[in-house]
Amino acid sequence: MSEKGWKTLKQKIKAITRKTTPATFDERIHKLKELQRGWLGYYRMASIQGKLRDLDRWVRNRLRYCIWHNWKKPERKRKNLIRLGVDQNHAYAWSRTRKGGWAVAKALSWLLLLP
Repeated sequence: MSEKGWKTLKQKIKAITRKTTPATFDERIHKLKELQRGWLGYYRMASIQGKLRDLDRWVRNRLRYCIWHNWKKPERKRKNLIRLGVDQNHAYAWSRTRKGGWAVAKALSWLLLLP
């Protein structure tokens, strides 16, 4: 698979998972599944498992970032983290962290969107 093909795929995924795109989480997943089905069908004979694994990690992090961005306010973030099983002290600290959304999405990968 060429580098141009990978860039095109990543651009299409970026368009779907952009945090400011007005779409529900289920709509994003549905569009990603359609895109994945088409690309994997086309490139099914190529050996791209390693690249797909890296792409999967990147897409999951973008989706976690969308979830974090959609929660918007610190209090909502805290309540949702508690619902997901984080103890109250850690939920309070994470909801008010000064880290950016991308860093939080990476750090909370064990919590949001489990494998």
